[in-house]
Amino acid sequence: MSQSVFGHIVLVGAGNMGGAMLSGWLKNGIPGSAVTVLDPGPSDAMKTLIAEAGAQHAVTPPAGLVADILFLAVKPQVMDAVLPGLKGLVGPQTTVVSVAAGKTIASMEAHLGPAGMVRAMPNTPAMIGRGITGAFANGAVTETKRDIVHRLLKVSGPVEWVDSEAAINAVTALSGSGPAYVFYLVECMAEAGRKAGLPADLSMRLARETVAGAGELMHQSPDPASKLRQNVTSPGGTTAAALSVLMAEDAMQPLFDAAIEAARKRAEELAQ
Repeated sequence: MSQSVFGHIVLVGAGNMGGAMLSGWLKNGIPGSAVTVLDPGPSDAMKTLIAEAGAQHAVTPPAGLVADILFLAVKPQVMDAVLPGLKGLVGPQTTVVSVAAGKTIASMEAHLGPAGMVRAMPNTPAMIGRGITGAFANGAVTETKRDIVHRLLKVSGPVEWVDSEAAINAVTALSGSGPAYVFYLVECMAEAGRKAGLPADLSMRLARETVAGAGELMHQSPDPASKLRQNVTSPGGTTAAALSVLMAEDAMQPLFDAAIEAARKRAEELAQ
């Protein structure tokens, strides 16, 4: 990556997600001099990262600065309060990228004016470079700018583009909220192990490492999840006995159908 390709990036919000993105950009060769961070109260660790990288930190937008990429990493509930003060950063060359759930392109345009805009939905593993991001670009984003945004987002993991803004709600429901489903699966497995007679702390360790290891195996294997499942399942064995319960018609699949639909509807409501 180079400054000449990306121009000047203004990162608004240096919390967990914004900080992870900044760290990823710096590790991938974007010079700190190409980045201005707007945040009223970054952590001490983030202040150190910004200073050591040679990036600029400001509480309010510096006079005369127009962003090539305006990257919005603030919480959705404060977005409407933050956006009006950023309008001066948006010029004809600016592409706005938002990772705030539920904030539509129309709602951002209401504050910033018409511009090339990308809605992106990363998930929390992005903080360790193992996330996945769904993204949608409006018609004002050129192929060149979309490629630049793709390269900025992929420092935290793969990027998948969708063809409609409405599809971001389904992305939010599946992968955006998805880590919580996996964490809850670990909780359920650990509790079931405890009820089966294991000490609670041992049961939790077994559940955590099983899920983490299975995830890493899936990450490294070219096989589909169904094939990996079949590889573990001996006919008439213990895994088959458990799966006969989990894969019953009224068991796990309909529960996930209902859960993800509930999350998608809520994302749709928040976008109103």
